[in-house]
Amino acid sequence: MKKLSLTLAAVFIASLAFASIALAGSVRLTYSNFFPPTHIQSKLADQWCRMVAERTGGKVVIDYFPGGTLTKAKQNYDGVVEGISDIGMSCLAYSRGRFPVMAAVDLPLGYTSGTQATAMANAVYEKFTPRELRDVKPMYFHAHGPGLLFTAPRPVATLEELKGLKIRSTGNSAKLVKALGGTPVAQSMPTSYQSLQKGVVDGSMNPIESNKGWKLAEVVKFGTESFPVAYTTTFFVVMNKDKWDMIDPDSQKAIEELNKEWAVMHGKAWDEADAVGKQFFLDKGGKMVPLADDEAARWVEAAKPVMQDYIDTVSKKKINGKEILDYIQSKMAELR
Repeated sequence: MKKLSLTLAAVFIASLAFASIALAGSVRLTYSNFFPPTHIQSKLADQWCRMVAERTGGKVVIDYFPGGTLTKAKQNYDGVVEGISDIGMSCLAYSRGRFPVMAAVDLPLGYTSGTQATAMANAVYEKFTPRELRDVKPMYFHAHGPGLLFTAPRPVATLEELKGLKIRSTGNSAKLVKALGGTPVAQSMPTSYQSLQKGVVDGSMNPIESNKGWKLAEVVKFGTESFPVAYTTTFFVVMNKDKWDMIDPDSQKAIEELNKEWAVMHGKAWDEADAVGKQFFLDKGGKMVPLADDEAARWVEAAKPVMQDYIDTVSKKKINGKEILDYIQSKMAELR
C-alpha cells in the first residue's frame, strides 16, 4: 500500500497546478462515483480527474462528486447516458441483464487477484466490443479481487451450513449464492453495513477489501475461503458520448493513454486493499474458515449451473456465451 500511496502523492503534487485551470474554450465535466471519498478506488478516480487536466494542458477539467452525491450507484450508468453526470463509475452488476457480454467476467471462475480480474475485464471489452455499451464512451474497466463469502451468525464450511442464510449479493454473485444453497438478497454495497448490523441479511458476498473499505468487518464474524468459486465484480468508468465528442482529438488521445495506465493502477489497488482488508478483519476478531479439498470440489460442482445458465440466457439475445466463456477461461490461465 505504501508504494501506491507514494505514487498517488506524486501524482497529486504534479497535478495540483492543473486542478483549477479552466481556460477559455476548455471542456468542463462532472464525474459521479458511489465510492466514499476515503475509499482507495475513489481516491484513484479523483487523481484520474487531476491527471486528465494535466495531460490535456487544462483543455479538459473535471469536477469530482464521490459518495453518490450526484447519482446513486444503481443510477450511475443512466445518469451518464442522460447527461446528469458526464462521467461515472459504478458496477455493471447493478444493472442485471443489461450487459450480457461483460457479465461473463463476473462469473465464479476462481479469480486469484484484482490485477487478474481487471486485465480480464478490459480484455473482454477489447475482444468483443459489446454493443451493450454503445450508448456511452467507455474509458476503462476494473474489477476487484476474489469475491468470497462472509457471514455473521455462524461459520460456513459446507454447503449444508450455507443453506437458509440470507446473503447480500448482486448480479452473478447472487446466482452463485442460490446455486450454493443460500438465499440471495440484492443490495448495493452502500446499504450492506446497515443490513448486516440489523440482521436483515446474514452475510455478504464481497471482496476481502470491503472488510476495511466498507467497514464490514465490524458486522461480520466469519470469512469462508471460497477461492475455488471466487467471482469478481466489474466496474465501469464511462463518459457521455456527446461530451466525449466535444473534446479535441489530441486531448482524446491523451485521455485514452491515461486510461490504460489507470486501469492497471486500479487492479493493483484492489490487491493492496485486499491485504489491508484481511488484516482489518482479523484485527476485529474475524476468523477465516477453510474449505476441505473434497468440499471445495463440491462447491465447484454446485457452481457449474451458473456458467451454463449464463450461456443459455445470453443465447436468447443471439450472443455466443460459450465463446466468451471459453475465451475468459483460456485467458485466465495466461494471467495467473
